[in-house]
Amino acid sequence: MKKDLNYIAALEKAISEKYGQEATANPKAFWSPEKEKEYIEQIKETYKKESLVEKTQEKVDLGGVLIAKKLINKNAKRQCEYCKKYSFNRDDDVYLTKFSSCQICYIKYFEGR
Repeated sequence: MKKDLNYIAALEKAISEKYGQEATANPKAFWSPEKEKEYIEQIKETYKKESLVEKTQEKVDLGGVLIAKKLINKNAKRQCEYCKKYSFNRDDDVYLTKFSSCQICYIKYFEGR
């Protein structure tokens, strides 16, 4: 296969006219030792962030089910202190966290006082 140097030169000229000289320049021309150091520092920061994410995504075996470690809250209160009802209701989440009661007990004992 013979290369047509005139075609390559014309193509390169058309690209540089349309997109600028940077489009046809050698990428090494814009690289310096300072940029290399900056690039290495960016890679190190990215690696640190990724390793932190991996640590938080560790899986824990709870009764035969793997659950992300960050989702486990040891202090989670799911039982109302007043009626002793255990609830997974989303409406009760706020009341259980703030008042240690379900929504019904909150209305019964706290609201309006």
